[in-house]
Amino acid sequence: MKRPILLHPDPRLKKTSAPVSDLTDELRALADDMLETMYAAPGIGLAAPQVGLLSRLIVLDCVKEEGETPRPLAMFNPEVIAASDDLNVYEEGCLSIPDQYADVTRPETVDVRWMDKDGNEQTETFNGLWATCVQHEIDHLDGKLFIDYLKPLKRQLITRKMVKLKKERARA
Repeated sequence: MKRPILLHPDPRLKKTSAPVSDLTDELRALADDMLETMYAAPGIGLAAPQVGLLSRLIVLDCVKEEGETPRPLAMFNPEVIAASDDLNVYEEGCLSIPDQYADVTRPETVDVRWMDKDGNEQTETFNGLWATCVQHEIDHLDGKLFIDYLKPLKRQLITRKMVKLKKERARA
């Protein structure tokens, strides 16, 4: 089931999410809903706070090439356990901040540990777009948005645009 995506500014996007202690069928269904929502948006990542739930759950799929097999991942309680000293700059966007993009510098490679939908612990090394995406989504779980990496003036400009967009959508 597709879920509505919260738009910035929304206080829920600035809160820290609670760890998932018990992997329930409801949480598995939420992960499926989030993947459906992310693909429909379309996007390459989505965090539970973006659909209004403060649980440590993210979904992502950075396979974008036509004809390549999708690789949907649902990560419960994801955490970066190691990060490279080498940095990468990617132009990031966010489904909660539509049509706004900015360069963000992050570690080029990260090792991430998480629990999969079957309750098994997983660890994987991500680099390139996957590394950027997983870090961006984990930031959401800590109440941090990509615009928080920007200079205050640019951040305020984007926030004002989002306030205006929310007012326009409310009137429509």
